[in-house]
Amino acid sequence: MISRRVFVIAAASPLIWPLATNAQPSGKPPTVGLLSLGTSEADAARRVAFREGLRELRWIEGQTILFESGVGSGNLDRKYAWDELVPLATAMAQQHVDVIVAFGTTPSQAARMATATIPIVMAGAENPVGTSLVASLARPGGNVTGVTLDVLGQNLDAKRLELVKETFPKVSRVAVSYTQSRAHHWNQLIRMEAAAPALGIEIRRVGLMGVEGLDRIFAKLQRDRVGAVRIQSDPVTDQWCGRITELAIKYRLPTMFDSQIYVEAGGLMSYAPSLTAIHRRAAIYVDKILKGAKPADLPVEQPTKFDLVINLKTAKALGLTIPQSVLAQADEVIQ
Repeated sequence: MISRRVFVIAAASPLIWPLATNAQPSGKPPTVGLLSLGTSEADAARRVAFREGLRELRWIEGQTILFESGVGSGNLDRKYAWDELVPLATAMAQQHVDVIVAFGTTPSQAARMATATIPIVMAGAENPVGTSLVASLARPGGNVTGVTLDVLGQNLDAKRLELVKETFPKVSRVAVSYTQSRAHHWNQLIRMEAAAPALGIEIRRVGLMGVEGLDRIFAKLQRDRVGAVRIQSDPVTDQWCGRITELAIKYRLPTMFDSQIYVEAGGLMSYAPSLTAIHRRAAIYVDKILKGAKPADLPVEQPTKFDLVINLKTAKALGLTIPQSVLAQADEVIQ
């Protein structure tokens, strides 16, 4: 069973929800621009979750609301992604969409570069204050608001290592993936390397540069007797989730992920906020804005509830037994 997700609003005062209902407008329905980096199944699932959230709020596609999609190619190079997404966001602004929903950090930055007036809803951006997307979580202050992936006061990376050690007590070497262009990957690496010695773990850094090199990387990790692999996700790596989970089973390497989509694709375990819940929350922001709320007045939300998901089918394929102490902590077990 999946546990109930809880989100905290980074402000002391409660939000005032407009009382208007979204009855059929007399003119053209509002248009929401959907801006994302790639075309993976994960990206598609996020857009589906967002649209489902709007449907629950009684917005009907084609009748009371329209969508305009801008989807990048998912190229790993950050400069390429930036050069690709900014024109897509600019085109949305020129079409005078009513709101832009940006799935992730780079799309959020691209949308902000394209317009300072059209409301932008972040759906899972990292470090929105540090990247100048908002002035603060409690008081965004501009045309950007939404839901961040950032979790204040909790070291999720240390927790993931602790879960790996609890599940596989004999593991002493954990490979951690990163992509060169993702600043948050380096920050997470530093936190994991700080937490590792107390757990008797050595961190092995592994750069991911393209899907074509994954087989070689996993083969080498097996030869080097790495005990487990921690994959740091991003919109590009997510496109390879099926291949990554296949190779982890092929080379008999237990994997810990920061996104449930990998476990659903055959990965072993994940500990993370629910991206589906985050994107459904983004729909609430769009609903409020279309009913008259201003982004500057809508505090940015942070997830406070996290799910441990375990794939027992994969554990069996790897010849592993998950301890009952770990299974008891799981929010969802895939049989």
